[in-house]
Amino acid sequence: MNIKKMFAASDMTVGVPWKEIVIFTIPMLIGNIAQQLYNTVDSIDVGRYIGDNALAAVGSAGPIYNLLFVLFMGVSMGAGVVVSQYFGAKKREELSRSIGNCITLTLLASLIVMVIGAVTIKPLLRLLSTPDSILEWCYEYLLILLIGIAGTSYYNIFGGILRGLGDSTSALVYLLVACGLNIVLDIWFVAGLKMGVPGAAWATIISQFISAVLSLFKLMRMKDTFDLKWRYLKLEKKYAGTILRLGLPSGLTQAIFSTAMILVQSLTNSFGEQIIAANVIIMRVDGFAMMPNFSFGMAMTTYAGQNVGAGKYDRVHQGTRQGTWIAVGTSAVITTLIMLFGRNLMAIFTSTESLVDLSYNMMRILAVGYVAMAVTQSLSGVMRGAGDTVTPMWISLITTVAIRVPLAYGLAYLTRTPAKPNGAYQSLWISLLSSWVLGAVITAIFFKIGKWKKKAVTAAGQAASKEL
Repeated sequence: MNIKKMFAASDMTVGVPWKEIVIFTIPMLIGNIAQQLYNTVDSIDVGRYIGDNALAAVGSAGPIYNLLFVLFMGVSMGAGVVVSQYFGAKKREELSRSIGNCITLTLLASLIVMVIGAVTIKPLLRLLSTPDSILEWCYEYLLILLIGIAGTSYYNIFGGILRGLGDSTSALVYLLVACGLNIVLDIWFVAGLKMGVPGAAWATIISQFISAVLSLFKLMRMKDTFDLKWRYLKLEKKYAGTILRLGLPSGLTQAIFSTAMILVQSLTNSFGEQIIAANVIIMRVDGFAMMPNFSFGMAMTTYAGQNVGAGKYDRVHQGTRQGTWIAVGTSAVITTLIMLFGRNLMAIFTSTESLVDLSYNMMRILAVGYVAMAVTQSLSGVMRGAGDTVTPMWISLITTVAIRVPLAYGLAYLTRTPAKPNGAYQSLWISLLSSWVLGAVITAIFFKIGKWKKKAVTAAGQAASKEL
């Protein structure tokens, strides 16, 4: 095996499609599992060393932070699509300018989010009826994460650029560095120095900053693929506009999802601290079940982007069929394992037996939904890679805002009793499962319609689409 080749840009416009997709996906799957471990360590440490309320505080802070972070998610997605298409088309100058514009856009976005977040997080927490017992912990946790927003954002953007170039291995290595460092710092700050919930936040931003620096050094060494020079950092309408045009729908998708999570978090908060803590545990284990789906989705974005950029739509269709079936099979196996050993996984977060039982029973409701999400993520990944980031945005809008949120509140309302004045807490997860299944059906329909084929950025891709 050529080790050097593993850490180089990968051309996915040649070779057997499913092999290229799997080889590219494996490092990302490992990396996404590491990323989930990265987030999970915070929950394990605060749950074990501080208590269930601290666990609830970290979980309640998540949706708000994700909402503030959506601008970077958008730039990252736009960067990945543009980079993959220009790389597939072998356009070195355009590729270099696109990457330079990504770096500058990220700096501007960091400053904007830092200012907006500092003045809005506490009002948001109060608006969501966050229990007083965890409100200050949530606020401190979020404020520290905002201090390190630049390191976190560049850590994600650089990873997106590397994946767009077909180098998922380097992105994995830097992710593993961040994960390992975060685990060490978490234990040291929370358990050793007794810094409490803020200690977990400091561990996160320090480890992500270091990984961002490592990723930048890697990009600076890829001189055989593109040029990283000062003049390319100047914002240009053509490149910055394309990145934002492609990325903002994905960012808006995440904003919609985060807003829906915040609205549902308000309902979750009404059920009390134990349900909040159970929800945190479920979402952490849920993250592992989702890993194959997200990994294949990102792989399909890069694969489709490079092949659309080169005008090879026949390979796009072939890879879509093969990649989606592999994603579905992988998700089914991992979901089965999580269901078999789910109780043991949940016991890692808390020693409270009733909380373990509650979390496991709720996780069983979601089980079948992970296979449906494999379809959604794979097909959405292809559409985004082709340059159609708007359609997945609308599908997300429909499934989260029009289906999930009303259904959660509606079921809670219909199940109210004198003993349960706020309704049945199961409504939280039944509504989520319903949105996942319907999302897969809607995504498959829009993929079949095929308007995504007309969204290529490169001349070769545009020319090839006219022949379809």
